Amino acid sequence: MRLEHKIAIITGGGAGMGAATAKLFAKEGAKIAIIDIDETAANRVCKDIAAAGGEALSLIGDITDAATVAALVARCATELGTPTVLHNNAGIQTEGKKPLFQVEEDAFDRCVAVNMKAPWLLMKAVTPYMREAGGGSIINTASIGAFTTVGSIGYSASKAGLIAMTRVAAVELGPYNIRVNALCPGATMTPMAEKTAQEVAKRGIKPPKFSVLNGGRMATVEEMAYMALFLASDESSYATGVPFINDGGWMAMGGMQLNTDEA
Repeated sequence: MRLEHKIAIITGGGAGMGAATAKLFAKEGAKIAIIDIDETAANRVCKDIAAAGGEALSLIGDITDAATVAALVARCATELGTPTVLHNNAGIQTEGKKPLFQVEEDAFDRCVAVNMKAPWLLMKAVTPYMREAGGGSIINTASIGAFTTVGSIGYSASKAGLIAMTRVAAVELGPYNIRVNALCPGATMTPMAEKTAQEVAKRGIKPPKFSVLNGGRMATVEEMAYMALFLASDESSYATGVPFINDGGWMAMGGMQLNTDEA
């Protein structure tokens, strides 16, 4: 098993890419701590992992609060063991499709807090444990929105900032054998994306091509989970400070602006 004897913390592990990754990591031998604000969703994933023979812990709290983050990481260390993998997967887009001059300040602040501040707090809290363990792997979920105009202003800026933080963290933590990389998904069929696709279909709008694969299909959450698995495992032992783009060739097509408005 590729993650045997590893303890992995996954934020936003109650649904979508986080849930798929939690289940895959558990299948590969890791003990899983799921951090989420949705207790029902987190518990459901933990039950699925336990039913498959794995071990998982549900941790509920606001990851934008430093004291809460420190307490949750400490609980993971006490109840599961010293964390050696951190997957900062939780992310939000609070601004909708509004242009910058219509975005409310609270929406912008919340987007930056969850997408950029929270990963910093988690990295800060987990580093002492990883140093004690002799190393570890941190995976920050960014987005192709960091490189293109596919997202709103706060979302794109926070994801670009997360990649910058990934580089700095990789340099600072490298001497402790802690690797830090960014996973940059393209369009992925999460529950949120599926809802948007259904709304677009109801309006009779032809969907854009999201990739060069199979008629422009979206990625599955499992396809993102397997990329995270590679970065969490010792197979990527020389990779650090890098944004790993997993977008089905979307940017190679020129990274068009995804538009769901009628022509």
